[in-house]
Amino acid sequence: MANVLKTIIVDDEALARRGLNVRLAGRDDVDVIAEARNGREALELIRQHAPDLVFLDIQMPGVDGFDVLRALNVKSMPAIVFVTAFDDYAIKAFEANALDYLLKPIEDSRLAEALDRVHENLDRRQAKEHRKSLLKLVGEITGESIGSMEELKAKRVERLKKKEVAKLAIKDGSRTTWVPQDKIEWIDAAGDYMCVHSGGETYIMRMTMKKLESVLDPDHLQRIHRSTIVNIHQVKEMQAHINGEYFLTLAGGHTVKMSRTYKDKLDLFT
Repeated sequence: MANVLKTIIVDDEALARRGLNVRLAGRDDVDVIAEARNGREALELIRQHAPDLVFLDIQMPGVDGFDVLRALNVKSMPAIVFVTAFDDYAIKAFEANALDYLLKPIEDSRLAEALDRVHENLDRRQAKEHRKSLLKLVGEITGESIGSMEELKAKRVERLKKKEVAKLAIKDGSRTTWVPQDKIEWIDAAGDYMCVHSGGETYIMRMTMKKLESVLDPDHLQRIHRSTIVNIHQVKEMQAHINGEYFLTLAGGHTVKMSRTYKDKLDLFT
C-alpha cells in the first residue's frame, strides 16, 4: 500500500473545497488534515502540520497561490498540485513543467493521475527536480527567468489571469444589455421566453432553451431541468427528493429542481 499523504486543500470557494474533499475521501492513500480558505490560512496550516501534499488554487483574493509558493520553506516544501481555471496557454505550461495541475471541474481520472505523480515525487531523489519544475513553470508563465527558490521569494510574480468571462446579450427593443454569465444565478423558461435572473434583476429574452444553451459557458451554466439552467457555482445546498430528483438551493436563497433526466450532472456540485 502507498504511503498515506497528509494533505491540505486550499481554495477560496467552499464548494470547490467540498467537491475535492469528497473525491479524496474514497482513497486510502490520502488524509485531508485541513482546509484553507485563503493564502494566509494556507501558510499557517502548512507550517503547523507540515503536509506531504497541498492542492493549491492560484487565483485567490489577497495572498494568492504564487504568494503562498514564495513564502514556503525551500527545504521542507510539500508537493504542490495546482487547481486552476486558466486558459489554454497556462494549462500547457502546467502540463510541461508542474508536478501536476487539476482543471476545474475536476475529473476523477485526472485526480488519480495527479496522486500517482505525488507518490512518485515523494522519493527524495526527485525532490530537487520537483523544485526545478516549479521554478521553470513560474518563469514560463511570467516571462521571467528564475534560477532558485530564494530568487523566487525576492521577485514579484505577476498573477495569472483567468480567461475573459463570457457575457450574454439580452435585447429589449433597441437596447441591448450585456450580462456577465458568471453573475447569472439561474434561468427559467416560459415557452419561448427566457427569464434570466442576475444580481436581483430579471431580464426577459425571446429564445428557445436549446439555442440559449448553445451560447452559454458550461463552466458556469448548466441545464438541470427541461425548463431550468443554473449557475453551478451558486449552488450551496443539495437535497434529494422523490423519483431521483433533487432540490438545489442557491447562494441567494432561491431553490430550483433538478430532474432525474439530468442527474448525471450531480458530479458538478460535489
